[in-house]
Amino acid sequence: MGIVKNQSIKNSLFFYTGIAFGAFSTIILYPNVFNVYPEHLGLLQVIVAYSTMISAFSLLGTPKTLIRFFPRVKNQNQLISLSFLIPSIGFLLVLVLYFLFKHNFLDFIKPNSDDLDELKTFSLLKLNFHLVFFLVAFISFFEVFCSLSYSILNSTFPIFLKEIFLKGMNVILLFLHWFNYIDFPTFLKLYIALYLGMTIFLSINVFRKYTYKLTFSFNEIQSKELVVYGLYVLAGGASAILVSKVDMVMIGKLIGYKEVAFYTVAYFIGNVVRVPARAIGSICMPLVARAWGNDDLVAIKDIYVKSAINQLILGGLIFLGVWLNIDDALSLFPAKFQGGRLVVFFIAFSQLFNVSTGVNGLIIANSKYYRFDLYSNFMLLCFTLFTNFIFIPSTSPLAAYDIVGINGAAFATLLSVFFFNTIKMMFMYWKMGIQPFSIKTLYTVFLLSIIYYLSFYIPVTENVYFNFLWRSFCVLLLFIPAMYLLNLSKDINQVILDITKKIIK
Repeated sequence: MGIVKNQSIKNSLFFYTGIAFGAFSTIILYPNVFNVYPEHLGLLQVIVAYSTMISAFSLLGTPKTLIRFFPRVKNQNQLISLSFLIPSIGFLLVLVLYFLFKHNFLDFIKPNSDDLDELKTFSLLKLNFHLVFFLVAFISFFEVFCSLSYSILNSTFPIFLKEIFLKGMNVILLFLHWFNYIDFPTFLKLYIALYLGMTIFLSINVFRKYTYKLTFSFNEIQSKELVVYGLYVLAGGASAILVSKVDMVMIGKLIGYKEVAFYTVAYFIGNVVRVPARAIGSICMPLVARAWGNDDLVAIKDIYVKSAINQLILGGLIFLGVWLNIDDALSLFPAKFQGGRLVVFFIAFSQLFNVSTGVNGLIIANSKYYRFDLYSNFMLLCFTLFTNFIFIPSTSPLAAYDIVGINGAAFATLLSVFFFNTIKMMFMYWKMGIQPFSIKTLYTVFLLSIIYYLSFYIPVTENVYFNFLWRSFCVLLLFIPAMYLLNLSKDINQVILDITKKIIK
């Protein structure tokens, strides 16, 4: 338990530092570094999106399979060897498929644009598409090493590499490109090389702590069980990854790489609403697993309801902070990046609804109904593809309301999140008789609405920095005492009480 506690503290520190690096890169550096050529940022995001999606298939479900079966098998060397062999085969398969259908694939992903800059960028993508497969290989083996590291109870170093090394080095590369020390093709190659560096560093770290012997004998492995589980994980995981990246790819295809750049920055701002939920989810994960282990549905319901209200309160507070300050925030961006207001709203609102439904995914994944994750992710993928095809093109039925292009993509995400979470809530109520909402949910929504209305009476100045701080302070001053007096969350109230006692002392 001491190891777990120590690593949890370090992981939390790395995680929040990574968020800071990500925010600095996306909100400050991206709009300035890529102001002249925003399509280059779009190209970077599309390359990462393609690489992530392809790696999901080349891995063939290996990382989660390794974690699941590592403590169960007698000959762990056989399992580890197999975990390196399978992604190698998977990588060769996708590589062969690419070269067989290379021209068809490149014609398919070509942007539907006659803009000269877009065509030049696509030519750059064609010229450097081999980098995608380098990145696929690096991502795939890094994920295998991550799983092995987690299996030997060493989660700190992989998280350090992903949150500190990768994001910190990205900041350095962005500065080098900004000040013309490196051109964009060099930046692209060095960015991909970071994944190679992470893979090498992690492999050294793992094999310093674990004695491994390569073997090509797998006689002690229950291959049928591994294959069945791996295929399930592949299908579910691939669907989830496709959903997370499909908007970037479709924006690049349907309206161009410049729009991907603008969408990237606005999406990040809106998505900060979800940050507290990630921390709460990591806390709830072992509690949910333990409750299901004891078949304690009462405890499951308690976790479900508490996580929902806690995430709604924290997410709602961040939503207010983001949306009330969005005009001031966007005014600080270069002119090209100031058009993402609706994107921010749709993404922020979708995540507010997402977090308000609690840890429904964790509960389902740890239950006997875990296969529903596969079905629901597949339904989500189909729905996401459909809504993006409807709302991104200029023919969007809501084009008159400016719900088209990147706004349409964000609106499609909003609809998808509502659809996905509604399906999961209905399933959980049908199978388990539980749902995440209570009377406190209504009180919280009402309180957030009142404060939003009152915020329009907060006096502001022409200084956007002062406005941001002053408006945020006023919202906190109105929200926190009201939330405490209404006792919306015992957990959050206890945190406030503990902090108050420490300040007084």
